Amino acid sequence: MNKNNYCIIMAGGIGSRFWPMSKTNKPKQFLDVLGVGKSLIQMTFDRFLNICPKENIYIVTNESYKDLVKEQLNDIRDNQILTEPARRNTAPCITYANFKIMQENPNANIIVAPSDHLIIDEKGFIKTIEKALDVTKDNDILVTLGIKPSYPNTGYGYIQYQIDKPFEKDSNIKKVKLFTEKPTLEIAKKFIESGDFLWNAGIFIWSLKSINKALKEHLNEVFSVFEKGNGIYNTEKEKIFINEAYTSCPAISIDYGVMEKANNVYVIPSEFGWSDVGTWAALYNVRKKDNNGNSIIGKNVMTYDTTNSIITMPKDKLVILQGLDNYIVVDSDNILMVCKKEEEQRVKQFLTDVEVEKGNEYL
Repeated sequence: MNKNNYCIIMAGGIGSRFWPMSKTNKPKQFLDVLGVGKSLIQMTFDRFLNICPKENIYIVTNESYKDLVKEQLNDIRDNQILTEPARRNTAPCITYANFKIMQENPNANIIVAPSDHLIIDEKGFIKTIEKALDVTKDNDILVTLGIKPSYPNTGYGYIQYQIDKPFEKDSNIKKVKLFTEKPTLEIAKKFIESGDFLWNAGIFIWSLKSINKALKEHLNEVFSVFEKGNGIYNTEKEKIFINEAYTSCPAISIDYGVMEKANNVYVIPSEFGWSDVGTWAALYNVRKKDNNGNSIIGKNVMTYDTTNSIITMPKDKLVILQGLDNYIVVDSDNILMVCKKEEEQRVKQFLTDVEVEKGNEYL
């Protein structure tokens, strides 16, 4: 295994679209949403052990989730958990991790990945990542992974690539033409028809030298904040410095701050059973289903005339459901939510109303 391979796992999100299972004190990445005995962050960490030495995997998370990370990934050093005092989107957390890694290994080749995505074909994923690492270690390029779309999803960002401009050393790696945000259904259909659009998986591969060069050029207002900490990282003064740095650091994504501006960005069109499991409907698509199309977690759930629903219950709770079709039914702690699957976008409104009428206790 290459000792220069590093991984930054971003684990600071609150997963509000998965309420009430995902709450502020224990968000989606720390939950076993698939019912397989492992949380999403544990699955992500284990996946990258096939690519990076264990000690080269860094977790960036909110300060309030440090204990959860230690509890679920109890085999890593404290120094591998980078805590943010405030949420500032992806560019600051990546830049922070870059400078920590640079103190240890300026020749690092880095993968950046979210902590809460599902990969079904792990062998295919590893093969794709290794292909990317092979080109980024010797070339000044920034690589992202794009998923070949199977339907016009309006919940994902898209990447358009230039068909006639592949990377000179590998024709399967394409030059990025543009990034675009979540489209309307009609525009998403046109993207699919065009054949040169991919879902944006939010997974990046680059050398430390290349990403720092790009950050300095395109997002110096973030780069310069963390550059001031040179000599402080990996010392007892790091936490004090980071707490101060985040007060002056703008909130901005790496996509908007760097990837949309740099001219050396490439994408690998990929197929390895990826899902960001960002919504209940997305989770339904990847969970196992019974003969009635129901996806059920819970040992004592009995259904009658119930079809095409996603049901998540405490493992020992006896639950009887009758006459439901295309519903989300979730019992979590002291909250029960029953919602039509096609109207799951209302979960955000539910959250807002609960906060107004019931306070923060249920969030």
